[in-house]
Amino acid sequence: MRKLLSVLLFLSALATGCAGTLGTPGKDALQAALANHARSDADRARDLRDHPAEVLGLADFRPGMQVADIFGGGGYYSEILSYVVGPNGSVRLINNPAYDGYSKKGREPRLAGNRLPNVRYEVLPPEAMKLGQGTLDGALIVMSYHDLYVVDPGDNWPAIDAGQFIDQIVAGLKPGGVLLIVDHDARKGSGKSDTQVLHRIEEAYAIADFKAHGLQFAGSLPLLRNPDDDHSLNVFDKAIRGKTDRFVHLYRKP
Repeated sequence: MRKLLSVLLFLSALATGCAGTLGTPGKDALQAALANHARSDADRARDLRDHPAEVLGLADFRPGMQVADIFGGGGYYSEILSYVVGPNGSVRLINNPAYDGYSKKGREPRLAGNRLPNVRYEVLPPEAMKLGQGTLDGALIVMSYHDLYVVDPGDNWPAIDAGQFIDQIVAGLKPGGVLLIVDHDARKGSGKSDTQVLHRIEEAYAIADFKAHGLQFAGSLPLLRNPDDDHSLNVFDKAIRGKTDRFVHLYRKP
């Protein structure tokens, strides 16, 4: 009986230890990615503002995953994710022509000389991102979801069919795949009406929007909230730039 009890206690401790380590592959890979010596000083400085350890940690991206950084601009998140997913994974850095033009200065040195061999950089029209069916473990849109509802032909930003755009992402995700969203919050009740002038979108509208396209709300992170932002200023206003009240959401495909 004593031997049996010892075995049971050992198995219980082993099970508890295993349960305590669940999820660590993604966290360990992310911490190693952020500490990678190849990252630039500018990116490390940006970490202090954008908290990528916590933000990307919400999605639990792991080695071997296939991830799309949509409207990823200069590729700040793409580089971090390239180290996280490793040689057996891949990252698609997808820009439309406008975002590609805005981000050229930062993107070109980041990708020069094939320094991120598992990052596939593409400039594609928003209506044809070639995400396929069930190809992605995850995707992210950071600070540019609101742009789906902006129309500015003078700045090379034509209208986007937001519903069709989101449907492409949903189709591209595998069952259980995740979509990470970070964006500037807007006034309560404003929906998408502040996207054009202030480049903000209401958090509640975002939740309803993605749910309407079949995704489940899977969590949020309060770390980037700023109660001192009254949501009245354009996000590029010097008084608030880099300090906006931002929501961080995770959505999951059933």
